[in-house]
Amino acid sequence: MGSGAAQLEGYYFSAALSCTFLVSCLLFSAFSRALREPYMDEVFHLPQAQRYCEGRFSPAQWDPMITTLPGLYLVSVGVVKPASWIFGWSEHVVCSIGMLRFVNLLFSIGNFYLLYLLFQKVQPKNKGASSIQRILSTLALAIFPTLYFFNFLYYTEAGSMFFTLFAYLMCLYGNHKTSALLGFGGFMFRQTNIIWTVFCAGHIVAHRLTEAWKTELQKKKEERLPSGKGPFSEFRRIVWFLLAYCLSFKNLSALILLTWPYVLLVLAFGAFVVVNGGIVIGDRSNHEACLHFPQLFYFFSFTLFFSFPHLLSPTKIKTFIFLVWKRRIQFLIITSVSIFLVWKFTYVHRYLLADNRHYTFYVWKRVFQRHDIMKYLLVPGYIFAGWSIADSLKSKSVFWNLMFFVCLFTSTVPQKLLEFRYFILPYIIYRVNIPLPPTSRLLCELSCYALVNFLTFYIFLNKTFQWPDNQDIQRFMW
Repeated sequence: MGSGAAQLEGYYFSAALSCTFLVSCLLFSAFSRALREPYMDEVFHLPQAQRYCEGRFSPAQWDPMITTLPGLYLVSVGVVKPASWIFGWSEHVVCSIGMLRFVNLLFSIGNFYLLYLLFQKVQPKNKGASSIQRILSTLALAIFPTLYFFNFLYYTEAGSMFFTLFAYLMCLYGNHKTSALLGFGGFMFRQTNIIWTVFCAGHIVAHRLTEAWKTELQKKKEERLPSGKGPFSEFRRIVWFLLAYCLSFKNLSALILLTWPYVLLVLAFGAFVVVNGGIVIGDRSNHEACLHFPQLFYFFSFTLFFSFPHLLSPTKIKTFIFLVWKRRIQFLIITSVSIFLVWKFTYVHRYLLADNRHYTFYVWKRVFQRHDIMKYLLVPGYIFAGWSIADSLKSKSVFWNLMFFVCLFTSTVPQKLLEFRYFILPYIIYRVNIPLPPTSRLLCELSCYALVNFLTFYIFLNKTFQWPDNQDIQRFMW
């Protein structure tokens, strides 16, 4: 890319960032006028942050209903407190609801920049990716509806995303000590973010395994050794290769030397779990881990819905149908296993059935509760969505895909509650790593996200309701 083209891309990026921030500020103003009191989980987060802001850090001041570590509150204090020293603002102003919520708006700007840098790193300029494609992709993910909505409330999503994306970026640049440190920051926002620290380590391991696998294939080619045909034969060869690689002390020691900052962080996490008696702090009654396998299917559906311009097309559907017919025995086994997992491992959290402020309540009521057979009828759709997602990642190595799907499994399946917020991080990681789609599809994606955001914000701000036994104003949200 020439200096002139790079400068032009810089102008495009600045314009996109400035416009996004301007629109976000206008929306923030509308939120602040409509929501003068804490809403939903803010009832726990905001008072805790205000206690920290007033210098009350004693464990006795901790709200036992909070289940995450105090990363959000500590960073918020670090941001708003200097404002009182620099501008002479009173503590009442700097610790106000509006100022604390504004911290997440600042995180959203950081996330915009990090997404752009990730697209530059993951989608190199010399691989045919245009500046317009990178900027449109950045803009689309910056306003990704489920994430963008929580930029305006005092939730952990924006900060959690910031530290995790920053850690991933540093990992891609080979700065692994900084990456692990940032991973610790992400862990302080949400304990399950440790999984994406493991993903960063897995990225390094996958890279080394890919190099060794290529060498192995080249060696077999030169020696003209016979290789089996078909996916099962390929799978068997990869399994044997992994076993041989992992049983080598030389290979393992090399991997540990490369990933030791992440290993230390994972060991620290293990110590935390042992001392704490679990991953959740505070109230654990509503955060019990279980083997909720259908969560993986819900994520596939969620991804297919929000990435439909890239994952859904007549050609893809025809290819899938042809593949199903060609490998019908394999797909019959996959379908049977999926139906069994839906039958035996579907859990329904009481919040999902009781809280009609969340969209998931209506999805469950109007789709899954329509008839008992509905959850089984959706299985072919889950399989198509999973295949389409895997197909979109075929440019990545088999070992990268293995690491990603293991981390995806670990981050979704133990969750009993179906909540779209749990899908944000794996979705963003996935979307960053697929090949950049054509500009027309990106414009379609961006337009759909903008429309969903418009409807979401309009409903949240204007379509309020009240419960019969409660006079508080209730609102619909993700």
